[in-house]
Amino acid sequence: MSKIERTLFKPLSIPTGTQKVLKEFCRNARGDILRMTTLARSGHPGGSMSSLEIFALLWSQANVDPKDPLKAGRDRIVVSHGHTSPAVYATLGRLEFFDLRRAVATFRKAGSPFEGHIERSIPGVELTTGNLGQGVSAGAGMALADRTKGIRNHTWIITGDGEHQKGQIAEARRFIRNYGLNNITVVVDCNGLQISGRTDRVMYTDIAAEYRADGWDVTEVDGHSLSALYRALRPEETSRTPRLVMAMTVMGKGVSFMENDAQYHGKALTLDQAGSALNELGLTNDLDELAELRKDSWKGKGDFNLRLPYAILDSEGTSIIYDSDHRGDNRGAFGTALMDLAKMNTDNLPMVFDCDLAGSVKTEQFGNEYPDHFFQSGIMEHNTATAAGAASIADKVVFWADFGVFAADETFNQHRLNDINMTNLKVVATHCGLDVGMDGKTHHCINYISLMGTLYHCNTVVPADPNQTDRVIRYAATHPGNFFIAMGRSKLPIITKENGEPFFGRKYRFVYGLHDHIREGSDVAIVAMGNMIFRAMKAREILLESGISTAVFAVSCPLCIGPELLDELSGYKLVLTLEDHDLDTGMGAKMAIAIACSGRSINLRRKGITRYGGSGDPEDLYRMAGLLPEQVAEYILAEI
Repeated sequence: MSKIERTLFKPLSIPTGTQKVLKEFCRNARGDILRMTTLARSGHPGGSMSSLEIFALLWSQANVDPKDPLKAGRDRIVVSHGHTSPAVYATLGRLEFFDLRRAVATFRKAGSPFEGHIERSIPGVELTTGNLGQGVSAGAGMALADRTKGIRNHTWIITGDGEHQKGQIAEARRFIRNYGLNNITVVVDCNGLQISGRTDRVMYTDIAAEYRADGWDVTEVDGHSLSALYRALRPEETSRTPRLVMAMTVMGKGVSFMENDAQYHGKALTLDQAGSALNELGLTNDLDELAELRKDSWKGKGDFNLRLPYAILDSEGTSIIYDSDHRGDNRGAFGTALMDLAKMNTDNLPMVFDCDLAGSVKTEQFGNEYPDHFFQSGIMEHNTATAAGAASIADKVVFWADFGVFAADETFNQHRLNDINMTNLKVVATHCGLDVGMDGKTHHCINYISLMGTLYHCNTVVPADPNQTDRVIRYAATHPGNFFIAMGRSKLPIITKENGEPFFGRKYRFVYGLHDHIREGSDVAIVAMGNMIFRAMKAREILLESGISTAVFAVSCPLCIGPELLDELSGYKLVLTLEDHDLDTGMGAKMAIAIACSGRSINLRRKGITRYGGSGDPEDLYRMAGLLPEQVAEYILAEI
């Protein structure tokens, strides 16, 4: 096949020679799609074949480089309907991003990097997708991150028509319009079919009207006409609005018996059918030869390295020390630390996302002083979680602050995709636990440890007071990876040493995974988390009056119950965990699992939340839950 001329969309229309080569390119790539899905006996050939001309044009003409897929300033091509992976792999392979033959032979094979939905580990793929509805948000986040770095590029986001039934896309298109991301083009593969049949019969959606209503420029083209697509996709340097291209396509395009047949959305051809289809396309039937390559000799050979997000701030600044008589909330300490980090990193400012709560989550001052790096998303948490996560893998440090129920419970699906993509997002979840008080059970975030604990790449931290919060924020900003930092609403006393000095004082440095021994004791140990630590210290004083020597340990990283902590707890008559979190899914449950797996003999008891709380003063809610210091002391006395 002749080499495709890469024009970077500079000519007003596609050169005749390029169009001819691309047409042949697509014919051969359709064969690749059929081969890989047939060999895997699964996959999505129909939508892959309808999206092919879109992919072929974008990756062959945009500012991307097969020899340097991660080059700075590149255009972004985000595929939201990740089940069209056969077309993506065929396109990228034929453009020499990687060995096409291996992709075809090992598609969906255990141990192969060419999975059923596109993976960010594959050169040329910006984002792992497949969980529909999130690609437009992700593209928005990447475009914003590039803008903050002064990069002038274009972002194309390719979606299916059926996924526009999802509400998150509505959030994303309003967000894009609001921030004037006019270098974004959303392309919809309108093949009119989904698993259950015709999209217009499954669920009414007027995609073009919805985008027009939100201020987008809308164009409709023949999605299989390379010349028409080229004109529609070509970036307009003076565009005043983001653009939507409705590419009218045919599912299963190129094979007569597959065209407009919904069953081929997610059904592979049999060997006989594939032979007929390849013959119709005028291509060689080499399925037997490829089947041999699919055998174990190809398993796991030459895997690509996943691009890890290592963007961190250069300086953590100077820690702020809150005196022992200070009484403030952790969220306030977060806001102060954030401002200090910004002042110390003016050449590498973090991006901060907010969902209509800047005053409550303490990002308002940052927004006032650094408006170009502050993004008010309104009441659109799903879009924000995805956009912030995607921005963090565009070489930026990103914070998103929100109430716990929105930052954890409501957006778990988005966090899961972020986790799969190994993003670098710092989530600050305020208003966690019964401490939220009068807002009631709908706003009491009491499950965040269980939610974040199911993610394999999320560091969960629950700081004890403003001093530790300051250190945790600085640590997260200067270390790679996803962080979920949980805190309550109320003001807290400063945790002190026996001599009255701040425990998390000038010599303290936070290290993820370590625990803190707050008070010595020989009979009983209370292991507490977050705003329960100072209450554990009060319970200790009550127990001392009864002659019970009580130690207090602070666990700020509840997912890291290590052998060192278990060793320290092994000699006590009783160990009690104390937390403002669901009893059976929080720190105490993690402790129980760790003890059971270690084989140690530790007499463990747990106290936490066992039902939804109501509306009321936090102290009253804690009383109802049996979590006040006097109740904790009484419980321990009864148990020993």
